[in-house]
Amino acid sequence: MTEVIMPKMGDGMEEGTLVEWLKKDGDSVKSGEVIGSIQTDKATLELEAPGTGVLTGILLEAGGTVPVGKPIAAILKPGETLPAGWGGASAAPAPAAIAASDSVATPTASAVTPAAEVAPVAVLDARVKASPLARRIAEQNAVDLTAISGTGPNGRIVQADVLSAIGQASTTEVAAPAAPAPSSAPIVASAEDQVIKLPRLRQITAKRTTESKQQVPHFYVTVEVDVERIMALREMFESEESGKVSVNDFVIKASALALRDMPEVNAVYQGDQVTIHGGVHVGMAVAIADGLTVPVIHNADQLSLRAISARARELAKKARDNKLSLHELTGSTFSISNMGMLDVDNFLAIINQPNSAIVAIASARKKVVVNDQDEIEVRQRMNITGSFDHRALDGAVGAKFINLIKTYLENPTRLLS
Repeated sequence: MTEVIMPKMGDGMEEGTLVEWLKKDGDSVKSGEVIGSIQTDKATLELEAPGTGVLTGILLEAGGTVPVGKPIAAILKPGETLPAGWGGASAAPAPAAIAASDSVATPTASAVTPAAEVAPVAVLDARVKASPLARRIAEQNAVDLTAISGTGPNGRIVQADVLSAIGQASTTEVAAPAAPAPSSAPIVASAEDQVIKLPRLRQITAKRTTESKQQVPHFYVTVEVDVERIMALREMFESEESGKVSVNDFVIKASALALRDMPEVNAVYQGDQVTIHGGVHVGMAVAIADGLTVPVIHNADQLSLRAISARARELAKKARDNKLSLHELTGSTFSISNMGMLDVDNFLAIINQPNSAIVAIASARKKVVVNDQDEIEVRQRMNITGSFDHRALDGAVGAKFINLIKTYLENPTRLLS
């Protein structure tokens, strides 16, 4: 028997959601064949069969979420059968098998306390389709799942449905939590409010950014970069058949070379040690419909400016089309967030863990400046801000690094090789 497990499909991925099965119980599958799709914190990716045989013993329904490494189905070869207890089918369930439809056992009559002596309790009917997380939240907040309409696949109740019910229910429907802190009280929507359920990618983006701000002591360094020469070079590229090269492409190349010059920034903090990466792999934040994803340009320091430009365009398109591969989503050692196209003077980016640094790119603007000869002239300038992990780097290192990027950008011919 070959177990189909929830695969680890990205840096920091702890759990995954099954979007859909493309094969059904009893179908024959071949090793490497796509049998479903998985939603991670960054994208929807294909789930491939880890072996050849018959798909069976499905433990996870569409919309269900389980931790990485947990079995979600099995593939049997001729003559094989599912082991006793697979998915809780017998009295001795396999401890690792977790199904999206796992239910909370209904108490026996002898164990039930008379209703007059206790607060209302949630009814967690095994027949109700709900994810394990939704059931756990419902149980903790005494929410009746049978009264909730699910918005997940096939009407499945998901976390957002339960949270919405908690916020909208009256005190007779939801048991009051014991001595809640004022800041944790449910927000009850008024008739004028609009409640929008967050897609999974947005939920995980919220989780990851919160963890980064809570766990990583950020410090920030901002410098102003003269981009007159970059703009002139861009015009030169546009006149050639090879096509446009963006300011972002120059920043990626400059950052990659700066990381090669200062490898201590190309690092990850790991408790009592810091690991300096051998390869320079630059992640670039891309906004998509459901949130934010960070495809990776691997070995960016070894690529030409034109190659970086072509690769960046390809990754951005694949991100918007939700066609990024696992390799294209993992392995970043540094990240860039560019809002230059959104007319901003300056912003501070949140570090994309486990990276130790990220650079935020603002808009290029024409400014009146005084040059080295004390003459007044109009130049195009833009702010770039580095966010650094103070556990891995000191302020002087961050300042030196961001100024090194500035030096490369103000001398862009050094980026053309």
